[in-house]
Amino acid sequence: MRNWREKNQHLLIEVPEPFDFKVNLDYLQREPNECMYEIEADMITCVIEINHVRTLIRISAVDNEYIDIECLNGTMPKLLADKEAIVDYICDWFDLDTDLVPFYEMGCQDPLLKHPIESFYGLRNIGLNNLFEALCWGILGQQINLKYAYRLKRQFVEKFGDSLDYNDKKYWIFPSFDKISALTIDDLADIKMTTKKSEYIIDVAKLMKSGLLTKEKLLNFEDFKQAEQELTRIRGIGPWTANYVLMRCLRYPTAFPIDDVGLINAIKLLLGLERKPTKEEIRALSSNWTNWESYATFYLWRMLY
Repeated sequence: MRNWREKNQHLLIEVPEPFDFKVNLDYLQREPNECMYEIEADMITCVIEINHVRTLIRISAVDNEYIDIECLNGTMPKLLADKEAIVDYICDWFDLDTDLVPFYEMGCQDPLLKHPIESFYGLRNIGLNNLFEALCWGILGQQINLKYAYRLKRQFVEKFGDSLDYNDKKYWIFPSFDKISALTIDDLADIKMTTKKSEYIIDVAKLMKSGLLTKEKLLNFEDFKQAEQELTRIRGIGPWTANYVLMRCLRYPTAFPIDDVGLINAIKLLLGLERKPTKEEIRALSSNWTNWESYATFYLWRMLY
């Protein structure tokens, strides 16, 4: 049971140890072109949409003991169920339900993970709650660098997303699959991505609108491999994108994008290699990461960005 309470226009969520809000905030600020939230004075401001209700929130921390969610502009929901849904959203975003102690006990003995854990102690696997957003982000990021992927996301969001205005600023809501499913390739021509990526995103939107692809369905598979196979059946979703979504949105702990360039470069950096490690070498290096492959990958990525 989650420990939280309401105070005025604030929801206070007790956080588990280990947790360091500043370390997580540093991760969220790694790319200045992020368009889904704003960070100022160690506070995150964004819009979340739950149960068809849009709430403008500002997130801060109280001595790393509580996450403080302030509902701005009179957007605090009236129903207890909606307030609980906001708490659930934040807990999922910051992965507060995962006990990191076993990961740290394993990782501090691991030659690859020891340094990232020491450098980013208290970092959580920051997630993407929205399955459509996670899939779009995975597709947009295919075979391009991170900075350019953020540029594409901003173009996509600002062209097709909605926003709330507050203090002369716009806070964006990611485009819905309903809206994108009705588009054509020509509608996405202004977004500087390949035609294939436009096709893939529209196809995913149509699958989600039809109900054939849902977060609940993917979470109800008996094992990770079934969920992975379900995703890779979709045109444009290969093993890398599937594992990215399984890791960041669906929270499968064994998700492991073994061919990821960032993962390979982080291993090269930590081991001082002049060449890329082979897949067999990565499997050997990760042999002790069972059920923590997702977290290990996230911490290794953090060494680079």
